Parts: sequence; C-alpha cells; structure tokens
Amino acid sequence: MAAEQQQEFWRWTESNWKNPDIDWNGAQYITVGIDVGSVSSQAVILADGKIFAFGNMRTGSDSPNSARNAYRFALEATDLPEDRLDYCIGTGYGRVNVPLADRSLTEIACHARGAIFMYGNTVRTVLDVGGQDIKAIQCDEKGKVSNFLMNDKCAAGTGRGMEVFCDLLGVSIDEVGDKSFQYQGEEPDVVSSTCVVYAKSEAMGLLRKGWSRENVLAAYCSAMADRIYSLVERVGLKPGFAVTGGMAKNRGVMDRLMPMIGMDRMKTEWDPQIAGAAGAALFAYAVCRKGKGRKR
Repeated sequence: MAAEQQQEFWRWTESNWKNPDIDWNGAQYITVGIDVGSVSSQAVILADGKIFAFGNMRTGSDSPNSARNAYRFALEATDLPEDRLDYCIGTGYGRVNVPLADRSLTEIACHARGAIFMYGNTVRTVLDVGGQDIKAIQCDEKGKVSNFLMNDKCAAGTGRGMEVFCDLLGVSIDEVGDKSFQYQGEEPDVVSSTCVVYAKSEAMGLLRKGWSRENVLAAYCSAMADRIYSLVERVGLKPGFAVTGGMAKNRGVMDRLMPMIGMDRMKTEWDPQIAGAAGAALFAYAVCRKGKGRKR
C-alpha cells in the first residue's frame, strides 16, 4: 500500500524522436518551434520544413528552463549542435519566456498551422485540449484562423483535471481511457463538468458510497466530453475535425465526444501533443524562406 501511495499516477510518458531519413547537414534552414504549456513543453526541429526531431516533456517550475530542456530533449538523439538554428519561435502559455526565441506567436495560430501540417489541408476545425485550457479553432486550408473560442479558466475538461483524478483514484493516466469503459451497469453521469474541485469532491463521495474506480472514471470522462462539446458547438463545427494536445490520446474522453459531434476525427501518424511546436517551427521556416532568418 505504501508503495502504491508513492506512485505518481498522473505522470504521462515523456518522449523524443529523431527522423532517421533526414541528414541535417544538407538542410538550408534549421528552424525550431518551442511550445511551453502549463503542463507540458514541446520542441520541434525542422530541416527545410520537414520534422527532423522533437521532444515532449513535463513543464518545470519556470518557462525559460522548460523551453531549454524541451529543446535539449529533442536534440538528445541527434548530432545537431545546439546553436545550429536559423530561427526559433516560442508559443504557448510561456511563449514570452523562451530564451532561444526570435519572436513569439499565440498557440491559437500555431495549433491551427500545426494541425494542417500533421493532419492535412482538409482540416477546418481544430480542438486543442491543453493542460489548463480548451481551444476550439476554425481555419482555412493554409491554417489561417477564422474563428476561435477558449474555455474559462478552470481545469475542468483539461489535462490537469484528468491528472487530479488519476491521483485521486490511483489509476495510471495511460490506463484511464480503457478503464473508463470497464464500468458496470448504465454509463454514470453525475460528476461536475464545470469545476474540477467540485468534481473531485463528488468523486470522493461516490467512492465512499461504494462506486468502483471504473464507474467514477466513466462519469468523469463523460463530464469532460460534455464540457468540451459545449465549447466546440459554440464555435461551429465544420467537417475536417482534428484534435491536438495530450487529451487526443485519451479514448475515454474522445470516444465519448465524437458521437456528440457526429463526425469522425482525423488521424495522424504524429504525436498530437507536438502540434503547437510544429506550427511555430513552420512559421519560423516561412520567415527564413523570406530571407529574414539569422545570418550564419
């Protein structure tokens, strides 16, 4: 029991990757996008507009170090020198505190651009579920934003809210999706979708009444899907629906959300968490192609 209490159930798997088919030495431009979010930080390195490497890790106690660490994590499996970059753009919650950045852009613009890159130019609606906010974005075939909405500032429906529940229930965040469909009886729907503090209190009450962890998870995932849907519905739904952010990997929420929306979500081979950083790196590449990158 003591060992179980020490386990950090919220801790998701950090990852980095290098494209084995790209030799950066032959690239004209190396551009970097760094997305410092409230919960996770990503760095994407492009070689002439193609993903050469990326890193995806937990955001630390301050934005500058989180940005540096994400970039170094992306570089870890490569022989690319740390200072070999032509342009860097910061985005996300901590975008103004990215030491390497030549400029910063909003995560709205970067997620739209990144979604087009990762899912294809038929994307028209982008849902980004981040650590502490939800964004519903409409864009054109080039990733230009035409409309967007964000949730109010509350962890309900976000990645951080799910982390809170994982620790409460003692369920690994990687197992939440599957376990949430292992409930007994009718699917429960009694947990708050508007406040994670209330939801946690309600969940504790349900556990004391004898509810299983699976039933509580089902209720919370359903509440999260409801909250996300209310935002997406308000921005307007267009076919070509792509999901970015860590919650895209949680089938407990996504498989409940999509029937509400009434369409399939698009698929990608890329990690959906890197969309913001990928979009930032693409904007940086566009700057370089206009001849405005760093002089080397």
